[in-house]
Amino acid sequence: QVQLVESGGGSVQAGGSLRLSCAASGYTYNSYSMGWFRQAPGKEREGVACIDRDGSTMYASSVKGRFTISKDNAKNTLYLQMNDLKPGDTAMYYCAAASFGGYCVLSPYSYNTWGQGTQVTVSS
Repeated sequence: QVQLVESGGGSVQAGGSLRLSCAASGYTYNSYSMGWFRQAPGKEREGVACIDRDGSTMYASSVKGRFTISKDNAKNTLYLQMNDLKPGDTAMYYCAAASFGGYCVLSPYSYNTWGQGTQVTVSS
């Protein structure tokens, strides 16, 4: 059974940093594209960053230059380093795995396995 478990969320002031982790189990982790998504209250879930099986990445324009997605295949763990956080980054953050690996996209509809989410709150 595929399982994704996020951790690392919390409350920070604007300008601060957090690193989210997503531990994966139950499948061949490094064969598939993975992504980070977020959803704020009353808003649709949006793609933040993704990484394909070869390590190529893609970012939403709103986080480019501030967030970095990475993965440690040996640990089956996906990361999201978030720097210079802004109040607009406040949301529940989810990691997700796709059923394909050679490319990645930021549409949540392309991902079929999801974690339970971790809350990030940024105060001004």
